[in-house]
Amino acid sequence: MGNRLTQIATRTGDAGTTGLGDNTRVSKNHLRVHAMGDVDELNSHIGVLLCEELPAGVRGLLVEVQHQLFNLGGELSIPGYELLKPEAVAALDEALAEHNAALPRLQEFILPAGNRAASQAHVCRTVARRAERAVVALGDVDAVREAPRQYLNRLSDLMFVLARVLNRMHGGDDVYWKSERLQRGAAE
Repeated sequence: MGNRLTQIATRTGDAGTTGLGDNTRVSKNHLRVHAMGDVDELNSHIGVLLCEELPAGVRGLLVEVQHQLFNLGGELSIPGYELLKPEAVAALDEALAEHNAALPRLQEFILPAGNRAASQAHVCRTVARRAERAVVALGDVDAVREAPRQYLNRLSDLMFVLARVLNRMHGGDDVYWKSERLQRGAAE
């Protein structure tokens, strides 16, 4: 991996380029830089979620996710390098199965709402989807392993499930969309 930062204001990016982990320079508008930025933003939003009251198991899971997102971002910053392992995707699959098993079936679409922790989990979900789209776009023009794309896909699903878990933390529930179908069913 490239040199660790010893100073922040290097001025090397003043011309609109940035350095990758393999010491190449690319435009700050490069698809790789967009993908790295979206992953970084996702990690920051998870950091905000970690400021909320969370069950210990969820907190530990999210801290591990932050470390894996750092691996994912590092992998994106070094073309051809592997940092995110397939085991990280499998760990998300296990967490999804565990947390989803405790939830009731959905009756309808839910709104990204509820308590603050659940709402922040929904923000993380949407940023994960954007990061996934950025990684897919990068993969259309440059080689990207499948693990980063799979990880972001599973993570967005997990954030949806965790939002539902967090809404129930103190006896709350999902905030259902008031669809015409549900309104007709309630009137019958």
